[in-house]
Amino acid sequence: MNRTIKIYIVFLVLLLIGIIYIDATRPKPINWTPTFDISDKIPFGLYVFNEESKGIFKDQKVNRIKETAYEYFEEKYDYDTLINTYTVKGTVLSVSKEYLIDDESTQEILYFADHGNKVFISSSNFPQKLMDSLKFEYSSKFINSDTIFAWTANPKLNPTKYNIAIGASNSYFNKIDTLTTTVLGYQGHKKEKQVNFIKIPYGKGEIYLHTQPNVFTNYHLLKNKNADYVASLLGYTEGDIYWLLKNQSGEVISNSQMRYILSQPALKGAWYILIFGLLFFAIFNAKRKQRIIPILKPLENTTVDFTKTIGNLYFQEGNHDNIIEKKTIYFLEKVRNEYLLDTTVLDENFEKKLQQKTGKKIEDINRAIYLINQYRKNYHQSIESDLIALNTAIEKIFAKENDTKES
Repeated sequence: MNRTIKIYIVFLVLLLIGIIYIDATRPKPINWTPTFDISDKIPFGLYVFNEESKGIFKDQKVNRIKETAYEYFEEKYDYDTLINTYTVKGTVLSVSKEYLIDDESTQEILYFADHGNKVFISSSNFPQKLMDSLKFEYSSKFINSDTIFAWTANPKLNPTKYNIAIGASNSYFNKIDTLTTTVLGYQGHKKEKQVNFIKIPYGKGEIYLHTQPNVFTNYHLLKNKNADYVASLLGYTEGDIYWLLKNQSGEVISNSQMRYILSQPALKGAWYILIFGLLFFAIFNAKRKQRIIPILKPLENTTVDFTKTIGNLYFQEGNHDNIIEKKTIYFLEKVRNEYLLDTTVLDENFEKKLQQKTGKKIEDINRAIYLINQYRKNYHQSIESDLIALNTAIEKIFAKENDTKES
């Protein structure tokens, strides 16, 4: 290992140590990402809500569903004609920044409510399928204020107004069916008031929709007495709770083996520095040490030239018998291989079969077979005209169709 490489290695090691030290000693910034994950302790995670769920849902069993609502509840339905209902009862709960429940599960949730159960969904948006089925619409309006309050419609239930400005969504219900829908809560500032919590009857059950899921996060549950507001919202639930958790955070988990390294800022930075350092080192050294690659000419195919040379040698020596014999052998060998004909007896039957195989004129085939048989019976030395006649006859048989037309 030369001195230059040692300097590079020492420089990279010192650089990595410096980055790790700076990252370890600096204060970590607060992660305000709204993950809505029950394991996240960041401001907009649901760790506190998950831990306090036993106290919030008193005398109610909380079932955390990590599969889709369709997969879970479809198995709980008894199709017996005498029963024809779900084997479980209670309330479906979904809390997420965005509505991430698939269409099949949405329909299954509606079926569940239709059979006398309840559904509680807190999200900043809702799908068209749900709006069409429940006859409501929502909209968004930005409120430029540091104080956005949320409160229940029934002052006897909870008269307090809670500040939910941090992380609050701009969504509210702007159109509802007043004959069937009940307004349960509002949001707003000063004289402005918007509907953010409604109850809609569906079949034998009820569906509760709420537009401010941020109130369930760690930040708001630990602030002042905001937990009382959450308790008043969930006071409408009954029976066992079926909390839908699949895909609620909206986070797609990578299957890469580098998942953990890339998820940690310090390790991620060190990894990229290592990769780029090695790449820089390889490029820098390649320019200095790479030898010139010589150009090698490909080997020439001399088979045709060799054949021409041997043919000219026979022809110049006047050994026509030898060439005729090789022409005959070549002709019969090609007939055996390409047309699968027996060449032991070259008679009229053989000529008909060869004509059927090749599609050539019977006169040309008769001519070639006649010359071959004559050569075999001939006992005197052949002359140049005999060779030319045989070669011409054989070429007519093996000539391609286009060549035959041109000739």
